[in-house]
Amino acid sequence: MQSTLLRTILNRLLSLSGATPPKRLITEDEALRLTALPPSATLDLLTVAGTVRAFCKPNATFTCGIVNGKSGICPENCAFCAQSSHYATSADRYPLLDDQTLLRQAEKLFKAGALRFGIVTSGTALNEAELDRVCLAAERITRETGIQLCGSLGQLTKDRAIRLRQAGFTTYHHNLETAASYFPTICTTHDYADDMETIRIARAAGLRVCCGGIFGLGESWAQRVELAETLHELDVDSIPLNFLNPIPGTPLASRQKLSPAEALRCIALFRLLHPSRDILVCGGRPQTLGSWQSWLFLAGANGLMTGDYLTTTGSSFESDAAMMATLGLLSKSDSF
Repeated sequence: MQSTLLRTILNRLLSLSGATPPKRLITEDEALRLTALPPSATLDLLTVAGTVRAFCKPNATFTCGIVNGKSGICPENCAFCAQSSHYATSADRYPLLDDQTLLRQAEKLFKAGALRFGIVTSGTALNEAELDRVCLAAERITRETGIQLCGSLGQLTKDRAIRLRQAGFTTYHHNLETAASYFPTICTTHDYADDMETIRIARAAGLRVCCGGIFGLGESWAQRVELAETLHELDVDSIPLNFLNPIPGTPLASRQKLSPAEALRCIALFRLLHPSRDILVCGGRPQTLGSWQSWLFLAGANGLMTGDYLTTTGSSFESDAAMMATLGLLSKSDSF
């Protein structure tokens, strides 16, 4: 192992044998130093991150899936998003799905072995009628399946968060997308502080919080570390990592996708910065990692989103199950 810092981190981990996995294993300064390691250190970096995953999240591999419950016509101008009304894309546009359709999708994912089902809706927030329908669907899904329920329904108020929890939602997903210092480059229709407040509201209501971002938007490595530090501040439970899949018609349509090596190093960095948290790989996985997808576990992830994404194609349940079976990985409910 050529890096003294990586050897130090590995020894630090081994000295914790038998102890409760820590919330922190490296400092912000050490994280920045890791981002400067040469390409020749990539395999060592992934090996250390994978060892941290094995120590801190043993046998805790899981899959989740989502449904695009309401698509398009979003008033926000997020530069990566096919569903923004500010851009001309080929994304579908339709109102909130009915509870029977949402239930069928939840049943499909449950039968495929997914641990968690996420209902995702476009727009800044649901209106009252939409909230009523989502809560009705949540009650049916909770009553008629064994899958755990996640909501990604935009910004929250305290009362709405409590109502979602009472309807059966156990997790709330709300990405920050990128670092606060880079966010104005990506979105100008709402403030970063609004997203942070929604995360705080969800946690205060007793919901488990799933919050991460997208890599490949043009952010620097320092801004990736900045995002990770903000997630520490918010004490999130699960961190979904996405990779930009450039969508024609959006401002980022001409950006190049990250290389598999850079994407894997992003995963490793977040595992080392968040050793005890669930880290899952979501949007852009097959497009960015390609034949290197199985390496996401070596890089430190312990979960993945299976099936299609909001407006793009993902990996099939069958191919993901085959990949995980080859690696001897099973879905474990005790990871939640």
